[in-house]
Amino acid sequence: MPIVTIQVTREGTDPGHTSVTSEEKAKLIAGVSQLLLDVLHKPLDATFVVIEEVELENWGVGGLPVSEYRKRRAAGS
Repeated sequence: MPIVTIQVTREGTDPGHTSVTSEEKAKLIAGVSQLLLDVLHKPLDATFVVIEEVELENWGVGGLPVSEYRKRRAAGS
C-alpha cells in the first residue's frame, strides 16, 4: 500500500488563484496513482495520495524566506 505525499506551495498557478485548484489536485492524484500502477504494479485502490499545501511564509530557498529571495532576484542581487 503506497502512500505518496505531495507538497505544493499555497500559490496559484494562474493569476487570481491563491492555491492549487481542485482540478489540478485531481490530476496530480490520478497521475501519481497511474505511475505507481505502471512502474510498481500497485493497484489504484491501494494507493493513497496526500497533497499538503505549504503557506508562502513557511518555506525558503537560498537561505532566505522565499518572498525575500524573490525580491532579491527581481532586483538582480
